[in-house]
Order: sequence, then C-alpha cells, then structure tokens
Amino acid sequence: MNLTTSLRLLTSALAMSLGPVPAWAQSAPAPALSLELNAAQRSDKGCRLTFVVNNALGADLSKAAFEIALFNEAGVVDRLTVLDFKDLPAGKTKVTRFDLAGADCSKLSRVLINSATECASNGVEPAACMRALKTSTKTAIAFGV
Repeated sequence: MNLTTSLRLLTSALAMSLGPVPAWAQSAPAPALSLELNAAQRSDKGCRLTFVVNNALGADLSKAAFEIALFNEAGVVDRLTVLDFKDLPAGKTKVTRFDLAGADCSKLSRVLINSATECASNGVEPAACMRALKTSTKTAIAFGV
C-alpha cells in the first residue's frame, strides 16, 4: 500500500469517526426579538410606518414599547416618540402600523431605537428586549439601534 492510499484510508476513517453532531450537542438559537421596518407610506395623518415583529424570546410579552428617534434628510433628529407594540406572544409574528402625525416619509433618513420603555413578561427580564433586539429594514430608511 502506498502513502497516498494510506492517507486516504486514514482521512476516511477519521471523517467517519466524527460523524454527525448529536442533537444534544447542537446549540439552540439565541433568544431574539426581531423587528423589521417593512414599509413607510404617506397617510392622511402624515407617515405610516409598518413593522413586522417576531418574538423568539421564549416567553410571551404582555407589553412591549420602544422609544424611537426620527432623523430628517439632513441627519438631524426631527422627533422622539414611543411606539407601543402591545402584547407579543412567544413564537408569533405580528404586523403593526403606526401613523406619525405631521411626519413626511420622504424626508425620513433614519429610524433609531433609543430604548425599550416597556418590556413586560413573566419569563423575560426587562433588559432582554434591547439586548436580544435584531433589526432589519425593507425600506430605504436606515433602521437600527
């Protein structure tokens, strides 16, 4: 048997001995609260922001609210406001809309989540709403923490 054949056999044996990782050794996905800015549309009142939120924290949230900062096209904070997402059941995806009176969607350059003003649950500590927050956007508006 030559050296190449011996190395192939050794490599094959090693690969087979490793095998698939058992289910108990795989790590569970990290708890997350996913918040997507899905749309920004002009409305009769001003600007309507549509969010898609998914609670993967492992516990129901009886109340979740966030203070956001709206930045204009010059990058200057236009206003601070609180968006109340109300209850967010565990494992559920929810769509919520907010009408921001007097806001012009075409002049919004950024939406920043400043803080979680409320994060109420029996199984989740209040700071988890910000720590586990994952943001994304489907709009041209920058969105994040």
